Amino acid sequence: MVKLSVIVPFFNVQQYAPDTLRSLKANAREDFEFILVDDCSRDGTPDILARAERELPGAVLVRHEQNGGLATARNTGIDRARGEYVTFLDGDDWLAPGYYQRLVAAIEGLGCDFLRTDHVQCTARARSVHRVPVGRRNTVLDPRAAILPADRSTSVDYAYAWAGIYHRRLVDKGLLHFTDGLRTAEDRPWIWKLHREAESFAAVSLLGVFYRRGVASSLTQIGDVRQLDFIRAFDQVVAETAADREAGALLPKAVRTYCAIISHHLGSIERFEPAVAKKLKSLSAAALRRMPQDVLDEALDSMDLQRATKLRRLRRRPAATGVAA
Repeated sequence: MVKLSVIVPFFNVQQYAPDTLRSLKANAREDFEFILVDDCSRDGTPDILARAERELPGAVLVRHEQNGGLATARNTGIDRARGEYVTFLDGDDWLAPGYYQRLVAAIEGLGCDFLRTDHVQCTARARSVHRVPVGRRNTVLDPRAAILPADRSTSVDYAYAWAGIYHRRLVDKGLLHFTDGLRTAEDRPWIWKLHREAESFAAVSLLGVFYRRGVASSLTQIGDVRQLDFIRAFDQVVAETAADREAGALLPKAVRTYCAIISHHLGSIERFEPAVAKKLKSLSAAALRRMPQDVLDEALDSMDLQRATKLRRLRRRPAATGVAA
C-alpha cells in the first residue's frame, strides 16, 4: 500500500525543476509516490519530467493538454493519489533530505486529520523561518477553534497547502480538492473549508520545506488579470462562511481578511498593467458592496485609519458597468 502521495504541479519551471526533483529523490521511500503534473509547460520542463519519470523512484507523470492553473493541477494529482496520506509541493520549491519520513511519522503519532508545519522562505540568498500561527504544538486541536480571533493572524491565514500533510479521509469527505480554475489565492477557500469541516489538526515545529519566493514566472510576481482571481477566492470564503452554522462568529474574520487582501493589492497597484489596475479597483469596490455591510463596518472600524479610509472611499466608488472577474 502507498503510504504517502506527493502532488507536484509544474509549469514552465525548467530553471528550478531539477532542484525540486533532486530533493524528491532524497525523500524517496518504497511506499511513497510522487505525482508529477505537467500543466502544459512550454519550455524545457516536459523533458526534465520525462527523465524524472524514469529515474525518480515512485514517480507518476501526468500531462495536461491545456494549462489549467495550480488548483486544477493539484486536483488532477489528488484524483490520481493512492496514498494513505497526501501532501503537496510546488515545482519551484524543494525539501530537506528525509523530510517526508519525519512528516509521516509526526501525523501518525498524533492521529489527526491534518498537520501544519513551519517552512523556510527563500528570497535570493536570504532565508527566513515562517511559523504556523498556532501557539500549541504537538497537540491535537479543533480546527474551528483555530480560525479566530478576527484581528490576529491565525491558521487560516497560513494558507500554504504544501506546509502540511493530510489524511486520505479528507479526500473521501470532499475536503481536499481545490476550486477548479482559480489562478491565484487557491489556498484560501481550501484552508477555510478544512478548518470549518475537518475534525482534528495539529501544528508541529518541523522544518523541511524551502519556499522559493520572488520567482519571476510566479503569479505573485506577475501583474496580469489572473491575479484578480483573489476576488473569486474570497467571495467563496465569505459565501461559504455566511452559510456556516457559526456564521455570526466567523464572518468578521472572513470579511476582515478580505479587506486586508484588497488593501494589500491596492497598495502595490503600480505593479499591475494599467487596464488590470483599473479593473482591480472596480472589482474591489463591487466586492466591498457585496459583503454583509454591518460586518464590513465593524471590520473597517477595527483596522488602522489609513487602510479603513481608503477602503471606505473605494466602497463609495460608482459601480462600473460591464466589468466582470
